[in-house]
Amino acid sequence: MPFQVIPRELAFFDLFDRAAGGVLRAVVDLAILLDDLPNAERHAQRIRDLEHEGDDLTHQIIALVNTTFVTPFDRKDMHRLASCLDDVIDCVEGLADLLVLLRIAKPLPQFVQQIEVLRRATTAVGQAVRELRSLHPLEAVLTEIKRAEREGDWVYRRGVAELYSGDYEPMQVLMWKDLLHQGETALDKCEDIANTIESVLLKFA
Repeated sequence: MPFQVIPRELAFFDLFDRAAGGVLRAVVDLAILLDDLPNAERHAQRIRDLEHEGDDLTHQIIALVNTTFVTPFDRKDMHRLASCLDDVIDCVEGLADLLVLLRIAKPLPQFVQQIEVLRRATTAVGQAVRELRSLHPLEAVLTEIKRAEREGDWVYRRGVAELYSGDYEPMQVLMWKDLLHQGETALDKCEDIANTIESVLLKFA
């Protein structure tokens, strides 16, 4: 495919918007799954479909970066932003699959809290990505993402402490620790998105 100049508002930012929107929808569906565990497989399938759509969008973004002569911001930052968005939805899909495969009947309260924090983080991610096209400062929304990540750390540590309280069977400890870790990874990737957007904006300051 030859190199071409494509108006930013018609290509790159629209693709990023769609990718961030898919991430948020997947997290919302995960919260619904936790509230409706008897029908977990049905909800998990919706999340898998969103993950597949996210993969397609990531490939489109990377292909567009590689075939566009003038990009709206640094190519490395564009690759990183696309990759981090993809990583978040991959984590969410993994969580949904584990909840189904492990036949979870009752969620750990700290895990429910962690997913609510992730929902707030991905809502802020969606806003930051949507407003990135203006290349204006986004201090408040980026701070919200980082605040959510710190809160997620707090929830994760308390979840692990609860698992080690002696009230859980060894297999339960292993299962929930893995789920909490993957949720924490998703929040870390949200912070990576905030840091990438912050880097982009600093270059245009």
